[in-house]
Amino acid sequence: MAFEIGDKVIYPNHGLGVIERIETKTIIGTTCSFYQLRMANETTVFVPVDNVDGVGLRRAITDDEVERLFGLLGDGNIDSHQNWKGRFKDNSDRMRTGSIYDVVEVLKSLTFLAKSKSLSFREKRMLDRAKFLVVSEITEVLALKTPDVELRVEQTLEECFVVKARNAGKPRAKAAPEPVAAPAPAPAPVAAPVAAPVAAKAAVPAPARTAPARTVKAAKPAAKVAVAGSKVASKVKTPVKRAVKPAPPARVKASTARSKATGKAVAAPRRAARAS
Repeated sequence: MAFEIGDKVIYPNHGLGVIERIETKTIIGTTCSFYQLRMANETTVFVPVDNVDGVGLRRAITDDEVERLFGLLGDGNIDSHQNWKGRFKDNSDRMRTGSIYDVVEVLKSLTFLAKSKSLSFREKRMLDRAKFLVVSEITEVLALKTPDVELRVEQTLEECFVVKARNAGKPRAKAAPEPVAAPAPAPAPVAAPVAAPVAAKAAVPAPARTAPARTVKAAKPAAKVAVAGSKVASKVKTPVKRAVKPAPPARVKASTARSKATGKAVAAPRRAARAS
């Protein structure tokens, strides 16, 4: 983006400035062209011509954009983070973009937050800076006095907070329920067997404690002594008489004798008389 001498430009995070001249300088052996800006607080700033987009140098808004800016300032939409680190990082990134609309978002967020809690030192500085950037740019564009612009900005912010509170109190419209397919018929429930109630155990009264009766050891009777003696006698082994088996009857072998006279064999009786 090219600028000419006399153009009113916005330098990010510094505000409105006017281009007084375009000059060439040699720095560390490198020759570059620079825009020389005179800021509202009479500060002089040099911006490299080749780095205009990187710096975020832009032209001031027009009259039509001023009305759009006030509409954004009072729309009731406020982004506020509960986490301090996340909130500060987002607001710092918005301030560095150079866009006046991002600066308005920071102004709304921190002003609304300051009504409910005290801001840290760094956030207070950021709030003051955002308000200065918005008021100074509108003042230059509309050619109005700074107090008049500040009053209008504050009134617009109050309208923003009223709209936000009104929107928060409205009930949200319920979404139409989506059609749900009819569920399949469930199987008939089966009655679970009921366990028989357990009879309560009858309380058994604890037996009364009685003093134990003292037993007197009596002398052993004579009968027990006799029985003990007989047990001892029965344990003594007595010799057992063995039965004598009778000898088996002698068998007389049959013998043959030859008669000397006849020469024939004579059979002897096979069985001899058994000994009695």
